[in-house]
Amino acid sequence: MSFSKTRPLVLVGAGKMGGAMLAGWVAAGTDPASLVVVDPAPSDEMRALLSEHGIRHAERAPDDLSAGVLLLALKPQMMADAAPGFVSLVAQDTLVISVAAGTPAALFERIFGDVAVVRVMPNTPSQVGRGMSVAFANARTDAVQKATVDTLLAAIGTSAWIETEDQMDAVTAVSGSGPAYVFYLVEALAAAAEKAGLPGDLAMTLARQTVCGAGELLYRSDLAAADLRRNVTSPNGTTAAALDVLMADDGLQPVLDRAVAAARRRSQDLAG
Repeated sequence: MSFSKTRPLVLVGAGKMGGAMLAGWVAAGTDPASLVVVDPAPSDEMRALLSEHGIRHAERAPDDLSAGVLLLALKPQMMADAAPGFVSLVAQDTLVISVAAGTPAALFERIFGDVAVVRVMPNTPSQVGRGMSVAFANARTDAVQKATVDTLLAAIGTSAWIETEDQMDAVTAVSGSGPAYVFYLVEALAAAAEKAGLPGDLAMTLARQTVCGAGELLYRSDLAAADLRRNVTSPNGTTAAALDVLMADDGLQPVLDRAVAAARRRSQDLAG
């Protein structure tokens, strides 16, 4: 591991994502004494977690430690202004991790110098331990530091690595933003159910539980998504009739193509 009691993991920002990661680490058995949280205004829930486990909390960068890992869980628009405030925590062997969308590794290299930098794109299911995180490491990052990242991300779900940083824009567009697409699918399916004559409350219950159940089945099954789809589709049945619409040339695929392309362009714009 790249952090310890004397060279702790310093988490900057304990909001939804940072807080989810912290809760996952604690649940996975990470020594609370090796963790430090920097946040000027943590939520009551977060304060309770910190107090319960005896995790050190500071409102600004402590001046009495050197971080083994510095994990920046700040909003992208805050990063350029806020990150320089933590230079004092970074030594030559510190691993710097960012979970900010659209913020390139080069920004952190300019701020912190010749250190290991890993960009991570997690997503909101990390809050329930079902996250999908994708990481990119700069050339300074060694195998031990990568293993540390793998361990940290395993506490909040599944992770993968990419070799070129420009792929992060597509990752952001698919898994980073993707949960919102699924939530909207629930909204749209419920609206369609109401138009088909069902009461609103029942329509939403059916849509929500169907998407949750299908996701759980996909999670637990070794079968490909296409195989699961075929298994529930009887020839000339009701599902086949609906899929004829969804899989038409003007159906769901071109809509998703445009949506992912739009999100990818926006990620590129944020990166400058």
